[in-house]
Amino acid sequence: MPQTWIILGATSTIARGFARDAAGRGDGVVLAGRDVDDMKATAADCAARGAPVAEVIAFDARDPASFEPILKRAAKIEGTISAAVFVGSMPPQEDIDADPSLIDGVIADSYTGPARFLTALAPIMEERRSGTIVGVGSVAGDRGRLGNYVYGSAKAGFHAYLSGLRNRLGRSGVHVVTVKPGTVDTAMTWGLDKLPFLAPPEKVVGDIMKAVDKKKDVLYTPFIWWPVMTIIKLIPERIFKKMQI
Repeated sequence: MPQTWIILGATSTIARGFARDAAGRGDGVVLAGRDVDDMKATAADCAARGAPVAEVIAFDARDPASFEPILKRAAKIEGTISAAVFVGSMPPQEDIDADPSLIDGVIADSYTGPARFLTALAPIMEERRSGTIVGVGSVAGDRGRLGNYVYGSAKAGFHAYLSGLRNRLGRSGVHVVTVKPGTVDTAMTWGLDKLPFLAPPEKVVGDIMKAVDKKKDVLYTPFIWWPVMTIIKLIPERIFKKMQI
C-alpha cells in the first residue's frame, strides 16, 4: 500500500533529510511550512529520488486557517497517510524573560499548533487503520531547566499529548513515535555555546527511520541522551534548583 508523509515544519534541516529518505524509500511527501520557495526545492529533490507525490502547501502552526488545505489534501490521497512534525521555535530564554509575549509563539509552534493539527488529522488515519505519526519533541521537555524552561515546558506538553494520542490511535492500527533529540547541528542551535553531544542531522534522521520501522514508542537520539536524562530526572529538586544546567 502506498504511503504519503505529511511533513510539518518541512524547511528544518532534519525535516529535509527525513523527506529525502522517505522519497528514497518510494514514499510520497506533502511538505508543509512557511517558506514555500524553500520547500519547492526540497519537493523537486524528492521527486527526483522517486517520490510518487511531492507537493508543497503553506503551513503556519500559529494560524489554524492554514491547516484546512492540508487536511483536505490528506483526505484525497490514496493509501496510507502518515505525518511527521518538526515544528518548534526556541528564542533565547533571556529574550523571553525580557518580553514574556514571546511565550505565546513558542507554545503555538512547539505544542498547541501541532497538537491541534494532529487532532484534526487523527480521524482520517483512524478510518484507514494505518499510518505513523512522528512527533519531534526534545530532551528539554524532560525537566524544566534554567536555560530554556519555556521551550522545555512546551515540549513537555507535546510529549504528554503524543503519549495520549498513541494510546488512542494504537487501537486502530496507527502508531505514534515520540522523538526526543538532544542538541542537533541545525539553525536552532547555531551560535549557542557548550553544546554537549552535538549530533549531525543525518544521525537523527537515521534514528527516526529505524524507530518508525521498529514501531518504537519513544526515541532518544543520539542514544546517549537516554542515560543522561534519566540521571537528570532523578536529581532531587532541592539540589537541581541550584544547578547551572
